[in-house]
Amino acid sequence: MTDPTRPVSSDPTLDHTGIGMTEGEKRALEMVEAAETGGRKLFGWQKTLVTVIAIAWCLFQMYAAQVGTIDTLLLRATHLAFAFALAYLVFPFRKMPGQAQAGVPWYDWILGTAAVGTAVYLITQYPTIANVQGGVLNSTDVWVGSAMAILLLLAAWRTIGIAMPIVALVFMLYALTGPRGLIRGDLGPQLQLHAGQTWPQVVGQLFANTEGIFGTAIGVSAQIVFLFVLFGSVFDKLGAGEWFMNVAQGLLGGFRGGPAKASVLSSALNGIISGSAVSNVVTGGNITIGTMKRVGYTAEKAGAIEVASSSNGQLMPPVMGAAAFIMAQNLNIEYRTLILAAAIPAFLCYSALLVVTHIEALKLGLRGLPRSELPSVRRTLASGWYYLIPLGYLIGTLTINPEATPERIALYTIYLMIAMMFVQEAWRARRDGRTIGRGLLDGGRMLVEAFEAGARSMIGIAIATAAAGIIVGIVTITGLGFGLADIVQLVSEGFRSFLAGVAGLIPGVNATAVATFGAMLIVLLMAQLIALILGMGLPTTANYILMSALIVPIVAKIAGLDTTNPAQMLPVHMFVFYFGIMADSTPPVALAAFAAAAISGGNPVATGVQAFQYELRTALLAYMMFFNPSLLLIANGRLGGVPWTEAVPMVLFAFIGLVAFSAATLRFLHRRTNFLQTLLLLVASFILIIPTHVLWNLAALGLIAVVYFWQKAESRKGPPAVPAAA
Repeated sequence: MTDPTRPVSSDPTLDHTGIGMTEGEKRALEMVEAAETGGRKLFGWQKTLVTVIAIAWCLFQMYAAQVGTIDTLLLRATHLAFAFALAYLVFPFRKMPGQAQAGVPWYDWILGTAAVGTAVYLITQYPTIANVQGGVLNSTDVWVGSAMAILLLLAAWRTIGIAMPIVALVFMLYALTGPRGLIRGDLGPQLQLHAGQTWPQVVGQLFANTEGIFGTAIGVSAQIVFLFVLFGSVFDKLGAGEWFMNVAQGLLGGFRGGPAKASVLSSALNGIISGSAVSNVVTGGNITIGTMKRVGYTAEKAGAIEVASSSNGQLMPPVMGAAAFIMAQNLNIEYRTLILAAAIPAFLCYSALLVVTHIEALKLGLRGLPRSELPSVRRTLASGWYYLIPLGYLIGTLTINPEATPERIALYTIYLMIAMMFVQEAWRARRDGRTIGRGLLDGGRMLVEAFEAGARSMIGIAIATAAAGIIVGIVTITGLGFGLADIVQLVSEGFRSFLAGVAGLIPGVNATAVATFGAMLIVLLMAQLIALILGMGLPTTANYILMSALIVPIVAKIAGLDTTNPAQMLPVHMFVFYFGIMADSTPPVALAAFAAAAISGGNPVATGVQAFQYELRTALLAYMMFFNPSLLLIANGRLGGVPWTEAVPMVLFAFIGLVAFSAATLRFLHRRTNFLQTLLLLVASFILIIPTHVLWNLAALGLIAVVYFWQKAESRKGPPAVPAAA
């Protein structure tokens, strides 16, 4: 176990030598670099150039937040220009962990320079386009805009995979169909759901306004997300990530299956500052996976627990990944309102995962680590208590100061941590017999590494939000969302009619209510499947942007929701957000599972399947939030309207429902459940999804009690159905 008095950076993005790492840990680190921060190996002046660009990007974003007066399109275009430069420098066209291309090839210099040039062109020419040309593009503008779109899709291919570029190209082709489009008639009238657009019209929509590439998504990335990602990077480099890990190990490592519980707690704490599932797997898993295997978890189960806990880090306020900031913008609510609403579901999600790890420990007959091998909680807390100062300032100011903007709060927290970094290193230098000047130099080196790590972590987010803007812009210009809504509504109405007919044959059943609920459930199942499928090839942020543009309006229309009321729309947005997060652990892609398997030595697909089973409780929680908005503190049609006297029993019933569901899906409560016991647990959990009369909740509790005491009675008759060695 690492010395809690000494900071050990858990940041996987910079200058790792691999000393002391296992081959699996090295492979996992390479996966993170290839997927999230660029796997190209650079040396000499090229590496220095990347560092300089990364630092310049950080300083620009901090300056923009400080002054707060930079023109909207100028800020977004400059943000994209920096992302273009780094994307073509550090992301090779082919991601091959362990075989990353060294140096930047000549064609990437050309492509990167051209991509940055298109952004610079827009920055310099936009006043002319807007004020002199009246927003109408000339031929040069069209050529430059076309080049930007192509180079953006190529950058997206490198940074986030092929799925987003393919979807964007399909949408662009769709925009060109129709009577007035570039593609006319040949595809048949059934595909001509709109009038059609010419190529200059498409480029104008995507390039020269704030409804396409430079839309809301990249605006949030440039204005808010960058600073929170930088906050997480500086906080981790300060030593907080390792400190959180030691605190979790010290608190929970000695309990039954303790290393798994410590993994869940440390991931929850790290989730407060980080929104990356894959990097969380590597930074935490290189400790927790090994200790989980040591106490008896299989390689696949150990990896799956780390995947589930790391993926759910994106649910933890206040950062919640980049998608949460975009969600607040889409709903037109303050970010502090959103993070308060998301707090209870996040608590329930991690509490249920702790139960999952306990059930697995019971199934396997596991114990915890010896207390002598765990870090001292008292010494660990004493050595790093000051890490709570910036975190407390950030959370406290976000929640209680209505005057401060999220980006300004994040900026001031970064200033605070920079000062702490230099003070910390100067004090450590003096303690270790070195000069204070040497400590200040160490602080400067750590700050440079933190800035570079933060900027490199933002490349994929900036490119993804810009590329998603292509799809959102096409949806806007073609009205595609209305056509999709009509198709889904046709399917749901057919199912509604079928259910109404069947329910009408049963005496005493409200056929209308059954049909309405069933039709809504079908729509949600369709939304769930789309989110999971898209999420296999997209990061959570891009997945949420697409789902919010395509699926959320459909669900809202069919459910009859008021799209201008954030209290009605928040449950729908959270629904698709949760399933987008689940996609991180959904095979066959599941990069987080592959990273965990590289560390554990287990089978990647089996690890992903096991993680998906653990994540089923997240799916149930998504349905709970939709059918019971009070979990999001929504009552009487407004946000924050649930008194604590109602919130406490509501949270308790929801937690019990998640426990029952987890026990059912794992087929174990006090011992292995038979078919009838599993069915009773499932019925109880489904009853607790929807808020009903208290008698129904008590009936659900009764079913759970029946199963528990039934199993206790069976235990007295003989040994558990699953032996300890299983």
